[in-house]
Amino acid sequence: MSETPDPVLILGATGGVGTALAHLLAARGTPLLLHGRDAARLEETAAGLSGVRATRAADALDPDALSGAVAALVDEADGRLSGLAYCIGSIPLMPLRRVSAAAMGETYALNVTGALLAVQAAASALTNGNGAVVLFSSVAATRGFSNHTVIGAAKAGVEGLTRSLAADLAPSVRVNAVAPSLTRTAMASPMTGSEAMAKGLAKAHPIPRLGEAEDQARIAAVLLDPLNSWITGQVIGVDGGRGALAGKG
Repeated sequence: MSETPDPVLILGATGGVGTALAHLLAARGTPLLLHGRDAARLEETAAGLSGVRATRAADALDPDALSGAVAALVDEADGRLSGLAYCIGSIPLMPLRRVSAAAMGETYALNVTGALLAVQAAASALTNGNGAVVLFSSVAATRGFSNHTVIGAAKAGVEGLTRSLAADLAPSVRVNAVAPSLTRTAMASPMTGSEAMAKGLAKAHPIPRLGEAEDQARIAAVLLDPLNSWITGQVIGVDGGRGALAGKG
C-alpha cells in the first residue's frame, strides 16, 4: 500500500485558479489544506472536494492573520507539507494620474509581501522533503501595457521574490512562478464580462483566446509535482504566447 503523500497548502483556494488547482489535485488523490479570505466561501469550496484536511480563513492584507493561518494549517498537517501555492492576487488597472501610494502599497502587500509571509511561515514544513512552492506573476511583469503601472510593478516583485526564495531554500524546496496573461476568472470579469471586449483581447494573443483557470492550474500542478525535482527559480509563461512573440496587439 502506498504511503499517503504530505498535503499541499493552497492559499486563495476560493479564487478561480486556486479552486481549479484544488479540484485538479484532489482528483489525483493529493491531500489539501485550504486558505481563503471568506470563511463561508471557503467551506463551500472545501465541501465539493475530497481529501481536504483543514481550512482556515484569513485576510492576506493582515500580515499577522495570514502568518497565523498558515502556521495553524501547518500544525494540522503535523508539520509536513509537500507544496504551497500562493494563488492570491489582484488586477488593479488605472491611468498613471490616478496611481497613489496607497494603491501601490496594497497591491504590493497582497501580491508580494503576502507570498513572502506565507512561504516564511511554511518553510520549515516544506524542508522536510522535496517541497515545492508556486507563486503567480503576470505577463505584465515583463511586457509593458498601459494602465498596468501598479500591477506590473507588483508582479515584477513576485518574479524577483521567486528567484530569491529559490536561492534561499535550495536544495530542500523548489520555488517557481506561473505568469499568466488575461484569464477568465471572477477577478478579471471587468475585462472579460463584455463579449466584444473579450474577443478583442483574445485576438491580441498569438494563440487567440483568453486563458482559463485550468490552464494555470495544470502548470502549477506540474511545478508542485515532486517528479519534477530539477526545476527551480523559473517563471513559466502561460499566456498564449503574448509575453514572448511579437506581431500582435
